Amino acid sequence: MKIGSTKKKVIVREYELETGKIQVYDNYMVSIFDEGATLTLERAYQIIGISEIHFRDKNFGFISLRKHSFAIDPTIYNYLKQLDNLKAFAIVSVKEIDMHNFKIEKLFYKKPMKFFIEFDNALKWVKRRVNS
Repeated sequence: MKIGSTKKKVIVREYELETGKIQVYDNYMVSIFDEGATLTLERAYQIIGISEIHFRDKNFGFISLRKHSFAIDPTIYNYLKQLDNLKAFAIVSVKEIDMHNFKIEKLFYKKPMKFFIEFDNALKWVKRRVNS
């Protein structure tokens, strides 16, 4: 007997940005940035705006699916940590450099943030944090 949800994950909306795409689900978002993209504060405001459209009055999580290498301005985390309803921030990658970068990014964020090798484990963690 399989325990757990057999419900399919349904994308509520997908946004194509200059730097990649954002997929919005019921209570979390997934980012997939393009190879060589640079995530600046200005571009982060687009993502924050998307979160306000979909999660204005409810808790949500964020999963950064790092399929490609890209640059991120770490000061973005100073703004993300002000989003009271952002309850979990997960990074998913199999690359060692991303694990190293995660340790640096975590110094800036100081809220629930975790690194995963498998997307499904990240998703379970994010959903648990959002629902608690």
